[in-house]
Amino acid sequence: MPEQIPVRYFIFDIESVADPALVSKVHFEGKLPPEESVSKYRAELLNDSGGKSDFIPYTFQIPVSVVIAKVSADLSLQEIVVLDEPQYRPHEICRKFWAGWKCYGKPMLVSFNGRGFDVPLLELAAFRYGISMDEWFAVNTKTYQQPRNRYNIEAHFDLYDFLTNFGATRFAGGLNLAASLIGKPGKLDTKGDMVQDKYEAGKLDEINDYCRCDVLDTYFIFLRTRVLTGGLKLDDEQRLVQQAKHWLEGQSESLPVYRRYLDNWGDWRNPWET
Repeated sequence: MPEQIPVRYFIFDIESVADPALVSKVHFEGKLPPEESVSKYRAELLNDSGGKSDFIPYTFQIPVSVVIAKVSADLSLQEIVVLDEPQYRPHEICRKFWAGWKCYGKPMLVSFNGRGFDVPLLELAAFRYGISMDEWFAVNTKTYQQPRNRYNIEAHFDLYDFLTNFGATRFAGGLNLAASLIGKPGKLDTKGDMVQDKYEAGKLDEINDYCRCDVLDTYFIFLRTRVLTGGLKLDDEQRLVQQAKHWLEGQSESLPVYRRYLDNWGDWRNPWET
């Protein structure tokens, strides 16, 4: 593990599920029992999308997993934490996320499509639970300086926004494709549309393992964007990648998910050296 130095980046991912009581009250106007509302709403969405998706909008969801990779200014991986483990209480997950961001000196948030999903969900959760986020909203500062401003990439670097030039294009393949381009595992045995079913089956540990892997992919994608923008030399990126790999090997005995990640590891092939 690298020497502990100040955290500069929070590389994070979130998994969430629908709130049955909210779905029942708002979508079905209280005419359907909560225990039936989620499956009914998913069936409607699947039908309306022609069988493409049954994903319930984030406004009806609560966070059940948030994983953060703490990364230092030299871009080395320091630690990966799962918030409110093992209770995974939505209100505590939300509180700890925003309190941690403030406690660590407001590090840059790094996500993949976090502006479109993760952060709005966590903002809405804070609204629901009565959590103050004054320094995140920063309403008394200039608009372009506010952390949640879409183009303030010093506060939140959304890799999806970056790779699509802020929505000018579509990024077909998503995180899975971006990770695969640089030889990293991408999606393993769990995908986002499986989280609701896993939650209902009580498989919270599997959900958090899935979230850990997404965070790892996000970290490696972030490193490559630093190369792309000139902030990191390719040789230094590869050194950091190997350093993180060694860290995962050291953690894999206590956390089998890291062994599974490593079993699907692929080293990036430099085309000028093959």
